[in-house]
Amino acid sequence: MHTPLCRPLHLAFLFLLTLPAAAELPAISTLTLTVDANAPGKPISTDLVGVFFEDINYSADGGLYAELIQNRSFEYSPLARREWTNFTAWELAPRGGRGELDVDGAFPLHPNNPHYAVLSVRDAGEVALINDGFDGITLRAGENYRLSFFARRLYAGGRWDGQKSASPLPLLARLETRDGTILAEQTFSINGDIWVKLSATLTPTADAPAARLVLIARERGGLALDEVSLFPAKTFRDRPNGLRADLAQTIADLRPRFIRFPGGCLVHGDGIPNFYRWQDTIGPVEQRRQQPNLWGYHQTVGLGYFEYFQFCEDIGAHPLPVVPAGVSCQNSGHTGGTGQQCLPLAEMDAYIQDVLDLIEWANGPATSTWGAKRAAAGHPAPFGLKYLGVGNEDNITPGFRERFELIQRAVQTRHPGIVVIGTVGPAPDGEDFERGWRLADELRVPMIDEHYYKTPSWFWDNLARYDAYDRSRAKVYAGEYAAHDDKRRSTLRAALAEAAHLTALERNGDVVTLASYAPLLAKRGHTQWSPDLIYFDNSNVYPTLSYEVQRLFGNNAVATILPSTLHGIPLDLAFSTARDTTGDLILKLVNGASTPRSLRIELAGFTRTSAPATLAVLAHPDANIVNEDGRPPAATTRTETIAVSPAFEHDLPAHSLSIIRIPHTP
Repeated sequence: MHTPLCRPLHLAFLFLLTLPAAAELPAISTLTLTVDANAPGKPISTDLVGVFFEDINYSADGGLYAELIQNRSFEYSPLARREWTNFTAWELAPRGGRGELDVDGAFPLHPNNPHYAVLSVRDAGEVALINDGFDGITLRAGENYRLSFFARRLYAGGRWDGQKSASPLPLLARLETRDGTILAEQTFSINGDIWVKLSATLTPTADAPAARLVLIARERGGLALDEVSLFPAKTFRDRPNGLRADLAQTIADLRPRFIRFPGGCLVHGDGIPNFYRWQDTIGPVEQRRQQPNLWGYHQTVGLGYFEYFQFCEDIGAHPLPVVPAGVSCQNSGHTGGTGQQCLPLAEMDAYIQDVLDLIEWANGPATSTWGAKRAAAGHPAPFGLKYLGVGNEDNITPGFRERFELIQRAVQTRHPGIVVIGTVGPAPDGEDFERGWRLADELRVPMIDEHYYKTPSWFWDNLARYDAYDRSRAKVYAGEYAAHDDKRRSTLRAALAEAAHLTALERNGDVVTLASYAPLLAKRGHTQWSPDLIYFDNSNVYPTLSYEVQRLFGNNAVATILPSTLHGIPLDLAFSTARDTTGDLILKLVNGASTPRSLRIELAGFTRTSAPATLAVLAHPDANIVNEDGRPPAATTRTETIAVSPAFEHDLPAHSLSIIRIPHTP
């Protein structure tokens, strides 16, 4: 059965009875690792190591999505956060004039974007509308920023005094520091009573860590404003409506083989009305349907399905979208785990069609209905969707079961090449886990998503978890995992437990075909969940030690596992022995002990008497270390060239991950 399997402990226990106290252990204990370097090996998934993106911790708006204006469409509401209004993040500031700021919905840009701001000037003089962005707007001197907004003139002159005119109304846009220093500005003329999109490029004259956008009306009249946007011109790959370049590059440096998105619990949402509907996130941004975020803030969905798929393509990762399984999150409505709602069966046909439309949008020709929408957005070629997640951590109730089966069978029938990934609840064991696996067996679901957030010791104790999994059942996606150390800190101890886990996943890469740490991103000052892989603020990116482990595995991905045996008592030692797609021999060795170890490595079938190899080592004597913002990493990866032979000695530092790469020679 698919339950956690601990490493055999009885022999280790007897051995431990004969050992002296830990303080008396010798500094180095010798073990021998034998590797059949000439064996054909066991093929494993080449997509194993990927990333999981969920809009938690301000990961999207204010984070990876490069938009610098907060609440750009005036759609914030108390449904996201009780103190929020349509004007959260905006401030009306008279500067010699007298005016008002109102919200209206009589002439919306689009039904999906129902609210807009009305800025009116009663007495001539400047009236400013200010947005500080997300904790200030970080600007760099000499770089270009693209300002755009929609506007329409409501009236010129007095609103009710009979002095209306058809004159255009001027609007001045400025980038300013908090003390009012002008960094860049542009004047616009608002003319006509229909919505018009206006844009300009602004180039600041000085750096500013916390600037603001100021829109200044100067003449009597009323203006409607919506979708006020400011983007750095330098987005990742220079994409319009793109991603923050440094954050996106940090993710790309992991070399993930796939990206799972947009969640997570975000997908099935806070009740059925809060389902994440993929089709509401494509097309012009001003026409996308925004909504409250399950994690307590707002989704503009400017980072929508097109941008997710484009990012995947840009970094060579498979897209792995997740759609609701026809039920909402069981934590919906402040119920504490009993709030799962089921979409009425009468609505399931239409919902299933939405899922099928997603596959057509991703993979259909540009001449198809949904493929044409993709092409209109600038991508006529199909994206090549392979994986589709259905559900996330759902309670496996009869309602879930019925709806998941309808979706899975429809996708299987219409698109048999798509790998549907099911769910077995929020834990690596228990009732939902068992029910989910039984359902997967009955429906022949090709892959199942398992999640576990556990202590570092749990990961070490469960290195054999997948050794006995039945290879005839569904494949496994370890979709969310992280080692939670004391006080949820991203310690070296946690990172090495995750490294040990990854070696076990590689050894079982014929059944575990995908894996991703979670969560991926967290903004300082807005973090709802810890630990996370990458922290950031408006100016900087702060990768964790767990990030470095993921980077090392992503950049040393393997394709074939070679037979190997560790002789001795392998306490706190994990390993994988493999070849990559080029034929390079890669040995990954994790020493979780507080003392170094001497390892004899025997490469059976290795014919070269001496060969150069690359050694990469992440290590530190103190397993409690963590990276700290603004300081050098607490531990860095040291790389050097070493000589290897059919049999050689290698010392593993305490608390270390070592990767030995031996180049293939034909």
